[in-house]
Amino acid sequence: MNIKELKLILEEGEGYTIEFKENVNSDLSREFVAMANSSGGRVFLGISDANEIIGIDANNSLLSKIQDIAGHCDPAVDIRIEKFRNILIIHVKEGVNKPYRCTKGFYIRNGANTQKLTTREITEFIQAEGKVRFGELLSMDVNFEKIFDEELLDRYLGLAKVSKTMNNISILQNLGVLQVKNSNPILNNAGILFFAKDPTRYLLHASITCALYKGTEKITVLDRKDLSGNLIQNIEDSVIFLKKHLNLSYEITGLRRKEILEIPDVALRETVVNAVCHRDYFEQGANIMVEIFDDRVEISNPGGLPKALAPKYFGVRSIRRNPIIASLLHRAGYIEKMGTGINRIKQSLKKAGGPDPVFNFDSFFTVIFKRTQEKTVESEKTVEKTVEKILDSISANPSMTINKLVEETGLSRRGVEWNLDKLKKEGKLERIGPDKGGHWKVRT
Repeated sequence: MNIKELKLILEEGEGYTIEFKENVNSDLSREFVAMANSSGGRVFLGISDANEIIGIDANNSLLSKIQDIAGHCDPAVDIRIEKFRNILIIHVKEGVNKPYRCTKGFYIRNGANTQKLTTREITEFIQAEGKVRFGELLSMDVNFEKIFDEELLDRYLGLAKVSKTMNNISILQNLGVLQVKNSNPILNNAGILFFAKDPTRYLLHASITCALYKGTEKITVLDRKDLSGNLIQNIEDSVIFLKKHLNLSYEITGLRRKEILEIPDVALRETVVNAVCHRDYFEQGANIMVEIFDDRVEISNPGGLPKALAPKYFGVRSIRRNPIIASLLHRAGYIEKMGTGINRIKQSLKKAGGPDPVFNFDSFFTVIFKRTQEKTVESEKTVEKTVEKILDSISANPSMTINKLVEETGLSRRGVEWNLDKLKKEGKLERIGPDKGGHWKVRT
């Protein structure tokens, strides 16, 4: 540990493998068994919940007490204590004899939180432990220097609001996506999904397929995109595809016209993030699917509910199938709070007055959003009238500016630009000359 690394950890905050505590208390045994039951981690003593160093008196009595707490777990948790300035860092190794328990029960790490398991979840946890977590597997045969994309890391740090005060290797290690073996840096699968150039070259099944169909069945494909970027780019591109093909209506509030997507943006985004976060990446024969039909939108991912999550707890409790991926998305602001995504989807639809979503989970997890015919027809008529208004305005004044069109149509600037681009692609409108000093030509 050095001061730069500590500053970075304080800035990043608690995560899947990082826990802050002001002092030694009865909760310390919970953190020990939770980390031993998960992927291991570090407990920092002498740091407040506000990520501030308050220090701790690391006397022999305290060190002995910490060792006793670890030794009284069942089985004993393997720890190593490191002193750094006025704090203590307890390194907790991932257990080889899972599950571990303390006097208060069995615990696992769920994002930045420690979660207690029920009896049923403990049984299923034991059954599932034979399956290694996909995100943590090291890609030993992939050359780090060739695949690592520093720009992706810089963008991620910007989203996570973390300053780049250390070298790339140290940052990736602290994010839990890289290990150094025999002086060679090696990304795990989660690291490839977030920070590699062309990640689907190494993990082909990690792509997302977006499709627009004519009618209500998978027969005629009107548009299709196979997204092969990193996970964050795939999330954004999926949402763009949905917005491109879903209907947009308008609500007049005062002097402004508000754009309303037929399915709330929050619901769509949360569902895509959920699919990326929870899919079974061991299943290589299927992709995440984002599909638009005339009467519905379906977003599905391979893998139903995690084995440790009983159906009755769906939407109430959260078990992460891919904890490192979940932690990285949480740091970047794509997951607001662990376990709240399903409720946010439901609440956004309720607020918009739309039909309740349908959740199906067997070997796939699928969310279905219903599209009502009334909204579709109404929105199509609104779009047609808007297009007519734009063309009429330009016919009357070929030098019409975008700002003037915003004023006359009541659309946002983005809405006007989108319609102009669409009309140009359809051959109904042509721009003659430069943006400044040029003019429009309507083609009949």
